[in-house]
Amino acid sequence: MRFPVASPAPVPGWLRVPVDANALAPLVWPSTATRDDAGRLVVAGRDAASLAAEFGTPLYVVDEAEARARAARIKRAFDDAAASVGTTVTVYYAGKAFLSGAIVRWVTDEGLAVDVCTGGELAVALAAGADPARLGFHGNNKSIAEIERGVGAGVGAIVIDSEIEIERVADAAARAGRVQAVRLRVNSGVHASTHEFLATAHEDQKFGVSLDRAVELGTRIRSHPSLHFLGLHCHIGSQIFDSAGFAESAERLLAAHAELSRLAPVPELNLGGGFGIAYTSVDEPAPIEEIAAGIVRAVAIGCREHDVPVPKLAFEPGRSIIGPAGVTLYTVGTVKPVPIEGGVRHYVSVDGGMSDNARTALYGAEYSARLASRVSAAAPALVRVAGKHCESGDIVVDAEYLPGDVAPGDLLAVPATGAYCWSLASNYNHVPRPPVVAVREGVARVIVHGETEAGLLARDAGLTAPDAPPTVRLVEGNPA
Repeated sequence: MRFPVASPAPVPGWLRVPVDANALAPLVWPSTATRDDAGRLVVAGRDAASLAAEFGTPLYVVDEAEARARAARIKRAFDDAAASVGTTVTVYYAGKAFLSGAIVRWVTDEGLAVDVCTGGELAVALAAGADPARLGFHGNNKSIAEIERGVGAGVGAIVIDSEIEIERVADAAARAGRVQAVRLRVNSGVHASTHEFLATAHEDQKFGVSLDRAVELGTRIRSHPSLHFLGLHCHIGSQIFDSAGFAESAERLLAAHAELSRLAPVPELNLGGGFGIAYTSVDEPAPIEEIAAGIVRAVAIGCREHDVPVPKLAFEPGRSIIGPAGVTLYTVGTVKPVPIEGGVRHYVSVDGGMSDNARTALYGAEYSARLASRVSAAAPALVRVAGKHCESGDIVVDAEYLPGDVAPGDLLAVPATGAYCWSLASNYNHVPRPPVVAVREGVARVIVHGETEAGLLARDAGLTAPDAPPTVRLVEGNPA
């Protein structure tokens, strides 16, 4: 089927008709992504068609070398920036972006610590061999059992997220006979995204405590002999393209940090993560070296103003490490031109959807797409890539231009899916979650097994262990 040339259907203001609808935008795709002589997409030395033939679709593909290189680059950027002002830094990989045994080993090999936020993530990190002393444990509602497990495992730092957790962590540490290092998460009132931030007096959200209580609660933490107060922690947002919001937040935090420092040393300041990546050809996040230098410079200036030493710093990138390393492969099932006001929108439906990438439905996230099994000289057509689920909001890519001859059976690739796709995946409509395959130097291996329909049925207790026939209750005086 061949589409007509893209019509004046509604499109986002940033989207332009491409000169070449086969081209791969450099910042959006893994650095190894290219096309072979047959026009097939190649990632880390493996072509998409051979990956789909071996592992099926949908398929999460992760470029291992890309993920490792990004982890190493981010660590180096913050190490260099910290050294320039006479301090050091710990870079944690934020496991919520995507956590598996292989990922834990990749980032720890590159010198990063690991940040977890549930008992399950803690279990994965420990099972993968992460040093407990290099784990940070987040969460706004850590259960007492999870806190005890973290303390017992010897995690390097627990982030206290609410007043009630002070006593819970202190009690768990005292019972375990150890002193637990903790951070206090505070809300600076800075909300940041892309190149913009909003600074308010207070934040209405579930995470952290108000900045105006930081000194009070930090002092209370210090009153417990079973706790060691490392310092303050703050997270201002996500998908942030520059350092301005971080600088504003650091300036606010340092006032409380300085007041606490005058009472006793405060060794650390954790400014969180949220560094953005390119999802579309118009996204241009600043280089991480520039962001790191800007944040650290702001901290150093603030410390001079408050007459306190520059503390050890900590950061928690996740998406910026694993996001660009991921590509999801789909098979096109149906193609449907739909008349709308002002033109036609072409729906390209694939064999996955919101069960393997919920971000578009949840947040209105924007993604790109390209044919992966071939190139085409057909004129670009405006498309919407839809999933197979029984939900009108089941959209993978809201607006994109693909060659107008895209057809059932084509492979489609969606880049920048390494973060928050697998970790948010579901079994909506009883669709099995896809496997995750790591590729390096042409060699592919499964790092997370995919699910099967048989596996889904096996979890259904009503199918594997049918209810016993109802029993007859005997009542005295009545015949059986």
